[in-house]
Amino acid sequence: MDRLTIKDVARAAGVHPATASRALDPRLPGRISPATTERVVRAAAELGYVVDPVGRSLRTQRSGTVGVLVPDLLNPFYPPVVRGVQNVLREHGFEGLIASTDNDLRRGAELLDLFRARRCEGYVIASAGRRDAAVAALAGQGVPMVLVNRLTEVDVPSVTSDDACGIRNAVTHLRALGHTAIGHVAGPAGISVTGTRAAAYRAALRTAGITPRPAWVVRAGQYTAAAGEVACRGLLERGEVTAILAGNDMIAVGCLAAIAERGLRCPQDVSLVGINNMPLAEWLRPPLTTVAIAQEELGAQAARLVLARIVDPRADAGSVALATELIVRESTGPVRPAARS
Repeated sequence: MDRLTIKDVARAAGVHPATASRALDPRLPGRISPATTERVVRAAAELGYVVDPVGRSLRTQRSGTVGVLVPDLLNPFYPPVVRGVQNVLREHGFEGLIASTDNDLRRGAELLDLFRARRCEGYVIASAGRRDAAVAALAGQGVPMVLVNRLTEVDVPSVTSDDACGIRNAVTHLRALGHTAIGHVAGPAGISVTGTRAAAYRAALRTAGITPRPAWVVRAGQYTAAAGEVACRGLLERGEVTAILAGNDMIAVGCLAAIAERGLRCPQDVSLVGINNMPLAEWLRPPLTTVAIAQEELGAQAARLVLARIVDPRADAGSVALATELIVRESTGPVRPAARS
């Protein structure tokens, strides 16, 4: 049997092939009347017709795809972000091509080249460094693009979280528990979110009436548990802090390991706060107090912004900062009496 074509569907539905094609294209909602669309969809189903995406791409010069770059798919923060992106894209007839850079800017540039070769119509990028030449080049060409949880030196539409508010709430919570020596295990340099959170930490301490000390801050080489453990060891060796704000929840997992390794207890000896409210944060021992970020909504908002730019490249997509919420669990507690100032 010859392969079915859109002409077969059109003939069965009694419409022009172009009308049938538009009716079956989810990227063109409302272009065809509901009654005609239903008739075409029913005819396609009865015939067993399946849209050929490659053929459609060749005819329309549009791929219906958006490239999605994340830094590390093993980080629990990113799967909900990707799900948010995919859900919105699919509602509008697009699909996401997803790839991980493994925190390598060179790998990221190679993947962006691959996405361009696949004729992606836009990009959602959660892996950009502060100075990212590949992202800057795309921005200079006016390619529809939105950053997630990152900023660059180039002005690009973005979706981020209100880290300053979240961290301020975390420090206020720790201060109310009597903590005045609050450390920070920051993320790696060269990433905007690291600088934003470190600055928010210092500002929050000052707002709480605490003078920040350089000895209270250490930097993890990656946003991973292993890197967080190594960095936290150095902080604990100084013996000054009674509470720690981790750069993210994965770093906080490493901090828990370092605290236990030193024979200390959380929160009796050291309180700990993470950032992200990653899946399973409440199942850690102790359950992690953390600044919650709406991860799926980050992805959904990014998808909406990039779709707006695809429809109208001149559209002012702007940037969005989502609210955060402090989730208090059992990893924070009153400062131990011996540590009170």
